Parts: sequence; structure tokens; C-alpha cells
Amino acid sequence: MDFKKLLRGPLLYILLAIVVVSVGFSLLSGGGFREVTTQRGLELLADDKVATANIIDGEQRVDLTLTNGGDDGNRVQFFYAAPRGEEVVAAINDSNVSNFDDEVTTTNWLTSLLGLMIPFIIIGLIFWFLLSRMQGGGSRVMQFGKSKAKLVSKETPQVTFDDVAGADEAIEELEEIKDFLKEPAKFQAVGARIPKGVLLYGPPGTGKTLLARAVAGEANVPFYSISGSDFVEMFVGVGASRVRDLFQQAKENSPAIIFVDEIDAVGRHRGSGMGGGHDEREQTLNQLLGEMDGFDVKTNVILIAATNRPDILDPALLRPGRFDRQIGVDAPDMVGRRKILEVHGKGKPLAAGVDLEVLARKTPGFTGADLASVLNEAALLTARSNAQLIDNRALDEAVDRVMAGPQRRTRVMRDQEKLITAYHEGGHALVATAMNNTDPVTKITILPRGRALGYTMVMPVEDRYSVSRNELLDQLAYAMGGRVAEEIVFHDPTTGASNDIEKATSTARKMVTEFGMSSSIGSVKLGAGSGDMFLGRDMGSQRDYSERLSEQVDKEVRELIENAHDEAWSVLNENRDILDRLAAELLEKETLDQTQLAEIFAGVRKLPERPQWLSSNKRPVSDRPPILMPERAPIDAGATDGAIDSEPAPKPKRSPRRKAPDISPA
Repeated sequence: MDFKKLLRGPLLYILLAIVVVSVGFSLLSGGGFREVTTQRGLELLADDKVATANIIDGEQRVDLTLTNGGDDGNRVQFFYAAPRGEEVVAAINDSNVSNFDDEVTTTNWLTSLLGLMIPFIIIGLIFWFLLSRMQGGGSRVMQFGKSKAKLVSKETPQVTFDDVAGADEAIEELEEIKDFLKEPAKFQAVGARIPKGVLLYGPPGTGKTLLARAVAGEANVPFYSISGSDFVEMFVGVGASRVRDLFQQAKENSPAIIFVDEIDAVGRHRGSGMGGGHDEREQTLNQLLGEMDGFDVKTNVILIAATNRPDILDPALLRPGRFDRQIGVDAPDMVGRRKILEVHGKGKPLAAGVDLEVLARKTPGFTGADLASVLNEAALLTARSNAQLIDNRALDEAVDRVMAGPQRRTRVMRDQEKLITAYHEGGHALVATAMNNTDPVTKITILPRGRALGYTMVMPVEDRYSVSRNELLDQLAYAMGGRVAEEIVFHDPTTGASNDIEKATSTARKMVTEFGMSSSIGSVKLGAGSGDMFLGRDMGSQRDYSERLSEQVDKEVRELIENAHDEAWSVLNENRDILDRLAAELLEKETLDQTQLAEIFAGVRKLPERPQWLSSNKRPVSDRPPILMPERAPIDAGATDGAIDSEPAPKPKRSPRRKAPDISPA
């Protein structure tokens, strides 16, 4: 136990207060008299040992002063019951008491007032204590209506645009904000009005907060940082008061920047809560809207906000004149990922063979936070192994840990489960390789990691921003490849394909209801989309298509999944020898990289090209061939000059099943 910490705490003062109160009560109540029993008091009166006696009415107490104290002392007192009052008075009258007096107790007005006020004082002290705990100290008890924004001073380590990578467009937009704060006269001379507010939106981890800090570091102006949840408290009106105080401070110290992180906590769509127009959150939002409208053109105060849910923000907050500029901060491309890795790699001892550009190619879709986590995990793994340099092996393991979680070495799989997992992952990889529009397979492992028993890594060689119909059909095919491999080899599928089926069904439903890739349904958007439902705005929305169309959508989704199943079946039966070899290699080595896979997949027989797809059978047939780009897949000609073949793609017939080979795991 830390006694110094205990002495500094409130426990010592509480104990001292209890001791002082106890001593005070004992002194006030006793008055120096020693208490004896009623029988002993009557004996002292009968023996004529009492010099003075004093009866206190109301307390049934008798104070006695003895002529010769002896063992009882000089002053004693005893109490008696009310029915024995006459007996006590008779005993005093019969004794030789020289001085006798009766005292009637009366309640003092000050004592009565204190008795009434003590409960209220205790309640007030408790309320004061709770307020001081909420506000972080007694000095701020009466300041809960003040802004809780943190002012970034010049002594704070500054972040500049050099510390931000992978967001060149956002930096270019924010450079204008920095120039205005530094030289406002240049813009005002030509009648330009700087945006009052800038909204940074994008997925989590893309660097929105870092960009706002970089603007403050570049402009070298006061920077007030606050979270959206800091405006809302349990007391009604506190949020609006804090908004007024925050903008007042910024105006007094202009030019300045106000940064509100996670503004969706206070700026979400009005009418979405259960509190009506008097809801505390809505009052805070109304005050924020009023303050942004009240900005003077020459005030030089700019509001920067960040959120990853711009769809739930109130439309009044996003209109021109408030958030004039909305900047999307997305996941970086390959060049941006390489720059981010270079920024986070400063100060880390990288081995000579480490190429950050290769690492950037391996991490498509990673955000800045993910890439920082990759390098940090690699550094931790290097230190754990007592190495001095971060090599490619540590970086590969770090990428796997960020993507799928740490390896579960304690999970011991049976030999039969390893065999099933090897064929399952081999089915995914083989179907993906045999398709004509898929990305290359870069890694296969049957080592349990996270919640998966194994995984197949299919990585794109370049950044893509749109996906064609054939690419989506290939994704469906190799998603079903693991399930089909289990059916072909073991004739008894397992639950390991549940996540694959879920993803394939979701992709197929989007193709039908969102992407317009169904000939029978057509290019029609059905439903409210796959975004999260927002209470108060989307709860009342109804399905915008009939039951008959809903049944047709289900039929189309099932047909896409069945076609993908048949394509995977054809590929695996056509390349059964390669599947068996791949499973055997996985059982022996457990993990295969891209070089090893290229050797195994050298003789893969690919699936034939699919027939030309028609968005509608009523469109005229064109004899013009599809346009081909150099070293690229053919562009879907159905969107340009019609189609060549008016017949739909035939379903491939399934090959007969073969028995599972006798492969013993290593």
C-alpha cells in the first residue's frame, strides 16, 4: 500500500473530522460529569453524600455534586425513566442536599436552525463534490458552461504538411486555407470570400485529424481543438453555452482555427432523436448553425470538422455558407502508400533488402493508420526476436497480423481438418488462377490466424476504382471454389465456407439491385442501399419494389451463385491433378508464397471466355468487335455498340465426382 498517496488523499481529512466531531460531542454532552446507574445515584442521595442536585427536565437526567467523591468522583450524573420521576424527587427531598434546582431544557433558535439546515448543507456538499469530479477540479465547478476546447500553443510540437503523405488533393485544398490565414488582404483585395467551414470526411484512419493539425502548424495561428461529444452534457443548455464561448474565444484571438473532431456526435440529422425540438443535442446544433452564420467576412476564423459519417449530418450544416468546402480523404493509392511508409519508416532500422514500394503493392486498401500499424508491428516482432534490423520476413508477418490477426499457435488441428483446409484454400486459389479477370494469388496458408483456419490472399497489381461485371463474376466463382473443392474431394462440405457464401451472396445481390447487372431486372436501383440505417431518417422508409419483383431478385441472385458454383466445378475437375498437388504442398509447407504458387500453377487450364453479356435481349445486335486496350482485358462492349451474340451464357455441365486421394499430412 502506498502510504504517501493515502496521506495525500481525502481519507486522512475524513478521519480527522470524525475524531474532532466525536470529541466535541462528548465534551458538549458530558460536561465533565461521570455517568452512574440510577440505583447508585439513589444510594448516594440516601447516604447524604450529595451537596448539590440538579434535575434536567426533558432529558430525565440528574446531575449530582458529592461532598466526598470517593470512588465515584466529585461530579456524577444518572438518568431515570419518566414513571420514576416522583421517586427521584422524593429521594432528593429526603436527603440533606444543600442546593437543589430544577432546569427545564429549552431549544435554542440557533440550534433549531442548524438542525434544519444541516441536511441541505450535506446535499449541497455532495452536489459540489460531484460537479468538481465531473469538471476535473473545484476551480472549474461553476464553469461547466465554458468551452472545453484545448488551445494548441506555439510551444507544442508542430505538425506540418511534410508530415502528411498520401493525401495530395486534400493538402492542396488546405493550402488555400493556410494562405488566407497568413495573408487575408490578398484575397479580400479581389473580392474573394474564404470558406467559413471545411469538412474533412472519409474512412477511419485516413489522417483527417492529422491534416487539421498540419493546417494549424503551417498557418501558425491559435488552434482550438475539441471533440463533438464535449459539447453535450447532462445539463440542458450547456452544449449551446459552450459553442458560444468557443466561438467568442476564437473571435477574440483571430485569425484562428476551430477544429471539431467527430462532428457527427453533435451535428447529426435533426429529428433523429427521441427528444423532439427541445433535445439538448439539437439545441447545440442550432447554436452551432447560428454561430457559423454569424461569422463576419473579416473575422478570419475558420471551422474545420472531421467525420467518417457524412451521410448522417444535418443538411443545414452542409449547405454553402457554412461548410463551403467538403474534402474527401480516402485510402491512399500505391504512390501514397509508399510515401506514408517512408514517413513512418523514419527512425526505424530497415534491412538493406527492404523495398517499401513492394510493401506498398502488398497493402492495397490500407489506410495511413493501417500502414503505421504494419511498421510498428514489424518493429515489435523484430525486438521480440532480439534482432537489430527490420527485414522482409517481419514485414510480411506484420501485414498478415494487421489483415487477419495474430497467428493462433495454440489451436491444434486434427489431420483430417488440415486436409480439408488444404483442399478448401487450394480450391479458392486454383479457381482464382483459372479465371480470366482476377488478380494474381500471392499467398496461401493453412495456419489458423484470427477467426480463420486459413486464407488465400488475392492481391491486385494496381489500384482500381471500378469493377467490371466479369471481374465480379470471377470473384463469385473463386469465392465458391473452397466449397466446391470440399464437395468434389470429400463429398461432404463443412461449415468452413459460411463466410465465403455470405460474401458471394452479398456481391450477387448488389449486382442485381445496385449495379444493374441483371438482364431481367435491368438497370434499376432497388432498395435503400447497403448503408447503415439511421434512426429517425430511415426507419420510416419502405421497400420500393413489389413482392413479385422481390421474388425475381431472389431468383437472379440464386442463378448467379449457381453459375459461379458450376464454373468453379468445371475448373477444379479440369485441373484436379494440380489441386491434389497444391493440397499436398500445403500440408507439407503450410504456407506458399507467390513464387512457389507460380511453379505449381504453370500448367493451369483456364476457363473459356464468357459469351458477350446483353443488358437487354431487345437491343439491336452489332457486328463490331469489342474494343481492346493494349495489355488490358477487353472492355464490356455491351455498354457501347450492343452485342454480338443474343443467346445467354449456357450453364456448364458438372463432371462426375472422383474419390478423395489418399494424401497423408506431413
